[in-house]
Amino acid sequence: MFLANSDNLPAATRRYLLVTPCRDEAKFARRTLDSVARQTVPPALWIIVDDGSTDETPAILAEYAAKLPYLKVIRRENRGFRKLGGGVIDAFYCGYDTINPQDFDYVCKFDLDLDLPRQYFQALMERMEADPRIGTCSGKPYFKDGAGNQVSEMCGDENSVGMVKFYRTSCFTQIGGFVRELMWDGIDCHRCRMLGWIAVSWDDPQINFEHLRPMGTSHKNWWTGRVRHGVGQYFMGTGPAYMLASALFRMTRPPVLVGGVAMLWGYIKSMLGGKERYGDAAFRQFLRRYQWRCLAFGKARATRECNDRQSTVWNGSQISPRGDGRSAATA
Repeated sequence: MFLANSDNLPAATRRYLLVTPCRDEAKFARRTLDSVARQTVPPALWIIVDDGSTDETPAILAEYAAKLPYLKVIRRENRGFRKLGGGVIDAFYCGYDTINPQDFDYVCKFDLDLDLPRQYFQALMERMEADPRIGTCSGKPYFKDGAGNQVSEMCGDENSVGMVKFYRTSCFTQIGGFVRELMWDGIDCHRCRMLGWIAVSWDDPQINFEHLRPMGTSHKNWWTGRVRHGVGQYFMGTGPAYMLASALFRMTRPPVLVGGVAMLWGYIKSMLGGKERYGDAAFRQFLRRYQWRCLAFGKARATRECNDRQSTVWNGSQISPRGDGRSAATA
């Protein structure tokens, strides 16, 4: 059971930083900005990195920066196109590198196309305070279909979701932050588990939120977004059997059939082309073992067993001596 309010807790334990990379988000920006402004526990600082927007986004951000004392906007030059994967993380670090992480208890990579419930960040911090091993967490994203129904994006419980990754700062520092490649939002959670941290998301009305641009739609279309996901899975080190199972599952979710086919095509295309993979052999070994146990016993049991096993290597205060999040921990 989690705490009902934060009145009796020191303010310093609730200092969180939001860093938002964005580009051409005028359609959704106001709803996101308003949902943060309504939070029961506001951020200590919110840095929005405008990655070269050409629509009304800069004007909207300037309007809200004048009203929200914790909001800071950084403007990057327009490169002429939206750079996916690593480009989002480049923009994130454009903001993150301007602060001292030790000034904050939590850090969140936060997109500008979300509508959050009022107690979202308060609820996450209460849950992390209740369990010191939780390194990153989130609620679940939902989107509205053509009939206005709320539809789950069906994200696994073993990861925090990429559009609103909320981290304990000590955990984020220890794993070495985000890699600047596709699947940065999967690699980070597996690194958490390698180091004994818990990565989790909960399907709970208190913290579920609306994703105004559904995951996998890309800036172009569903097909492009799902192909990109398959490419990212190959880069991360996912095995063929697990990828096939994942694609078959996604065929049951919107867009039915073609989404899973697109994921599989992206993976196969990368494999046949001999594309580069994430260059940490220990990580890939850890990932493959975890995925095989997911296939054999289901994700819930495999994740629970992994978390129990890795508890022996967890050190919540230890920082990677190489600063890159790598560890000698094995599964």
